[in-house]
Amino acid sequence: MSLNYEDAGVRYEQLDAFKRACQQAARTTAGELQAHGYAEPATTRGESAYLIEAADHYLAHVEEGLGTKNLVADAVYAATGKNFYREIAIDTVATIVNDLITCGARPISVAMHAAVGDSGWFADAARMQALVDGWAEGCHRAGAVWGGGETPTLKGIVDPATIVLAGSAIGKIAPKSQRITGDVRDGDAILFLASSGVQTNGLTLCRQIAQQLPRGYQMPIGDGRTYGEALLAPSVIYVAFVRECQRRGLKLNYVAHVTGHGWRKLMRLDEPFVYEITTVRPEPPLFKFLMEAGPIDRREAYATFNLGVGFAAYVAPALADAVVAAAQAAGYDAWRAGRVKKEGARKAVVVPPLDLTFEGDTLQVR
Repeated sequence: MSLNYEDAGVRYEQLDAFKRACQQAARTTAGELQAHGYAEPATTRGESAYLIEAADHYLAHVEEGLGTKNLVADAVYAATGKNFYREIAIDTVATIVNDLITCGARPISVAMHAAVGDSGWFADAARMQALVDGWAEGCHRAGAVWGGGETPTLKGIVDPATIVLAGSAIGKIAPKSQRITGDVRDGDAILFLASSGVQTNGLTLCRQIAQQLPRGYQMPIGDGRTYGEALLAPSVIYVAFVRECQRRGLKLNYVAHVTGHGWRKLMRLDEPFVYEITTVRPEPPLFKFLMEAGPIDRREAYATFNLGVGFAAYVAPALADAVVAAAQAAGYDAWRAGRVKKEGARKAVVVPPLDLTFEGDTLQVR
């Protein structure tokens, strides 16, 4: 029997319904910006980052959380003594700033939210210091200051043996022409930037699979790493890609941070397009292992995990090679993966080499 994300207790249709309800109520507050000299751009709701507009710049605001990846780090730490909390902190910063840059904003300040059930969590000096060092490292990679945070002790809400990691960030777009607006057109090239692994999505299902493995997180996956080590590879921070494109004057028509919803996130833009992926790389060893061990069928895997793709950019075909070169110059593994097609009102992600199609109704984040 094939596993899916719902088997792990995660039901996107319920989460997305709450998100849509929040967006509807939040729109009613937009008028409050006027007193501060700002306004709400018409198309910011439902995007990964929230924008507010001034005469000569935009500010961007994001709040994001790690999810349950630190529970993998806890299990590996308990079993082997290997401390992955530096990587966990980088993951948390990454999931925040990678959302922030989708509008073209450069991160300015990142804040930490670290909630525990018992303040004794911080008594493990090595683990605590790894978390601190990793958070600072993530901020350095993002080019942002660590601006502060909150460390509540929530007895009765948070398990005393765990920590809940999240945070927020603010960024700025100036000049305003550097905003990534969603100006996608028929024929645009789709470019992919590689991920480091699962990064921060699908971990609930990954943890469920660990429970049924003979050696749990110590199970070899075939590339020299254990399952736990592969899951805990730190996420890629994509800020330098956007920054390098801006520095070179290369227009990004749209970008997508490929996290929850897997490759369905490629059609996050509100306007209907068909996103045709024609160049598909071999599935990385970790994802092959997940699909076999689950088992997870290919469609569910691509609907849940990033399958080696952490970020996507949509650009005019004439700029595709230059944008790939900019990504590579900034240290990323990038390639041209497909194209955007206009087919009336249809919205879909189509992957002919894998015989996969995700229609627009499978992604309801607005």
